[in-house]
Amino acid sequence: MKILSIIFGVVLASVSINASAEGTYRLNPGDILGISVWNEEALQQDILVLPDGTISFPLVGILKVAGRTPEQVQKELKERLSRLIPDPEINLTVRTVEGNNVFIIGKVISPGRYPMASQTDVVQALSLAGGFTPYAETESIQILRRTGKKQNVINFDYTKIADGKALETNILLQSGDTIVVP
Repeated sequence: MKILSIIFGVVLASVSINASAEGTYRLNPGDILGISVWNEEALQQDILVLPDGTISFPLVGILKVAGRTPEQVQKELKERLSRLIPDPEINLTVRTVEGNNVFIIGKVISPGRYPMASQTDVVQALSLAGGFTPYAETESIQILRRTGKKQNVINFDYTKIADGKALETNILLQSGDTIVVP
């Protein structure tokens, strides 16, 4: 029990340091956006971000939104609609963050897909999966991260974190990361 309280203390310290350094949420496939144009009832919709990262909106057409902030998308919608509607007032909200997921596989209690409603680091994600099974190789964990078409591997040694060392390796996860626990 003492080890768990030490680990949780480390996690909380890490989150408070990293949270201020991170920027605005970026949209992902699977997110649902609420878009409305003031005084244009026909232009009020909830829209799913498709697997290819696009949305389709009336009078605008197809728009690539994955990886962009809601503010960037709102600005582009306003620019495109202003060709047809004088000074349109656009409201864009993120209704759900269903596309903001990490995946955990291997020797954890509950492997699977986990939505990240807030910034989540590796230790927090592992706790969502219920922790390790008895035969997990906690010093050989890997985080798979796709950047474009390239797959990167980030090594993670949980035993060092549990000892209060190498705390900088407890990185914030990105949408689509996969944690592999051998």
